[in-house]
Amino acid sequence: MDALNAPETEHDLQIHGMTCAACQSHVERALASVPGVSSASVNLMAHTAHVVTTSPVPADSLIAAVRSSGYDASVPTGKAGMNHMEMSEPSRLGLRALLSLIAGIFAMVLSMVSSSAGSRWFLCLLSLAVMTFAAPEIYTAAWRAARHRSTNMNTLVALGTIAAFVSSFATTIAPSALARHGIASSVYYEAVILILAFLLSGRWLEARARASATSALRGFAHLESSDARLLSPQTTDYATADETLLPLDAITPGDHIRILPGDRIPLDGVIIYGRSSVDESMLTGEPLPVTRATGDYASAGTLNLDGVLVLRATAVGADSTLAQMQRLLEQAQSSRAPMQRLADRASAIFVPTVLVLALITFIVWCIYDSPARALSVAIAVLIIACPCAMGLAVPAAITVSIGGAAQHGLLIKGGESLERLATIDTLALDKTGTLTEGRPRIAKFIPSPHAQLDTATLLSYAVAAERLSTHPLAQAVVEFAENHLTLPTPPLIEDLSIVPGTGLTATVAGHRLAIGNASLLEAEVPPELIASVSFSHATPLYLLYDSQPQAVFFATDELRPHTRAAIASLRALHVHPIMLTGDTFTSANAMAHEAGIDDAEDIHAHLLPADKLAFIQSLQAQKKKVGMAGDGINDAAALAQADAGLALAAGSDLAREAGDILLLHNDLRLIPAAIALARRTTRIMRENLAWALIYNVIGLPIAAGVLYPRFHLLLNPVLASAAMALSSVSVLLNSLRLRRFPPV
Repeated sequence: MDALNAPETEHDLQIHGMTCAACQSHVERALASVPGVSSASVNLMAHTAHVVTTSPVPADSLIAAVRSSGYDASVPTGKAGMNHMEMSEPSRLGLRALLSLIAGIFAMVLSMVSSSAGSRWFLCLLSLAVMTFAAPEIYTAAWRAARHRSTNMNTLVALGTIAAFVSSFATTIAPSALARHGIASSVYYEAVILILAFLLSGRWLEARARASATSALRGFAHLESSDARLLSPQTTDYATADETLLPLDAITPGDHIRILPGDRIPLDGVIIYGRSSVDESMLTGEPLPVTRATGDYASAGTLNLDGVLVLRATAVGADSTLAQMQRLLEQAQSSRAPMQRLADRASAIFVPTVLVLALITFIVWCIYDSPARALSVAIAVLIIACPCAMGLAVPAAITVSIGGAAQHGLLIKGGESLERLATIDTLALDKTGTLTEGRPRIAKFIPSPHAQLDTATLLSYAVAAERLSTHPLAQAVVEFAENHLTLPTPPLIEDLSIVPGTGLTATVAGHRLAIGNASLLEAEVPPELIASVSFSHATPLYLLYDSQPQAVFFATDELRPHTRAAIASLRALHVHPIMLTGDTFTSANAMAHEAGIDDAEDIHAHLLPADKLAFIQSLQAQKKKVGMAGDGINDAAALAQADAGLALAAGSDLAREAGDILLLHNDLRLIPAAIALARRTTRIMRENLAWALIYNVIGLPIAAGVLYPRFHLLLNPVLASAAMALSSVSVLLNSLRLRRFPPV
């Protein structure tokens, strides 16, 4: 098979040992270098990797590549195991940080009250114990990186603390020899302990903040069920049938599953028996339970409240809606935002630059001052440098933002989608199914006096053809006809063709049948088929037989409940709303005014899919940043062309695929909320990057002693360690402000 056409396979790995953006970059490069890998994305926040391959690549090869770069990897055994690791990491780090802080305070007090040889030896053993037992991963990670000719944040900390320990140890065993050579007999044992204590404290706070930032992903995992109540497929008495409790892996599509009150629905399926209230808030964000009955669709992860249901399974496990949403959220949180590229480039050269700066600092201070002071200043330079803050600046904000949005009914496909959504100043909205409920009803049917066929035959032809379409207007025609007449046996439909934005055509008994809007007409609308004043807002659907108008259906639709409030919120955000529809101008105009779009220049009707696409392109040619909200096949091209596409989950698969943001329930107030969230997220990303940059630009020169000639101020390595820990924590805490989702 051609490599370009080879099927893609996806792998997920848990990565161990990463601490900063440099680690993330090394792991990505190692995975991308494996033959057959087309892309690799590493999530520093969740410590996971997502790998896409175009040829068979065993997981062992990917794990070996990670290990060859100085880190470790494993195949996730399940969400529960990952959660246990995430929850236990902060507690272990917290205990080690606390013990190190206690040891550091004790060492600092002892060094102030005693300078005897015995106290120095005790401090030496205490600092060695902290280095060995409280923070061994720092030195092992630095050693692995050195073996693979790379550097990371652990390299800086390890070099700084080892240099301080070796210098102090030399002073402890041979103070007189150093004094004879004019070298001050200073020891830094307490500094070594406190540097590690502050570093561990910072990592403990980071781990807690990271767990909070990724809580949305864990929330989806909690919705999963591990088993299901299987009924015999031959059973017809669903109320009394025996059931077998089986692991979910043993269930296949087509199986009949019983759901009791209080059960979480384990899979996607169609209800074939029962009626109940179902809590769908964990998937859609909609707070009120909805009633589900026979024929309705139920999704995995939702909660059955008060009735017994029997489902016919349609999607199980990885194919369920819940699993697809979880994968989408994982990939979105792992995605790279354009703003992160600058941070990645800076992080790649950061550690080598700091090493060179520390060496230069040591040499300069040795020339103009004592080696003891030169060592202290060089250690401060190594310790204060923090690539973590720069590496976390963008992904932390993206992770919190996308996770919070998912919990409120918005699935955002990645950091790039967020950044583009934040820039839009114009939003084009489809009418039917987006601004309106998308459940039209036929309010009037008028047959032509010149019709070639009787009314019952016309309706039977229309029903036979419209049954083969999923368009809401087609369903409305079927419902109307079946409710008003006893129809003859439907005819055979041949050569059916759906014309997006127009209607459908087909062959019936050798004659051409067409149903759709006025675009199908070869001449003006016959006077007898023109809407009366009372139906001027309705959408006409013309029925043609051998190109001759035979009848017209007038369909009406209701505006969604919160549409007007959503339009007002868009204007408050300085986003210009525009309606695009394939409907008549009369119908579109009435609905637009009801929604709050009053300017005639903002109402564009009679548009085919190509027209919608061209309109979006024309706005972009005017340097406008354009968003598009839609739900149907005819919106897919415009959604893909727009700077940001917002698709309704109830819409077509093609529309959902083309959209950048998916609305899980049909409350249009989510659209301005999404824009407000995107703008807040990009602002916080900029704040995080600015803080990380300013911290290093200011901190490194101060640590190097730039203030000493004028103010005689030097930064103690212990304070440098505290500042370094604070920088990463501040970025994470700033990002956590995004958990406050904009009110809907």
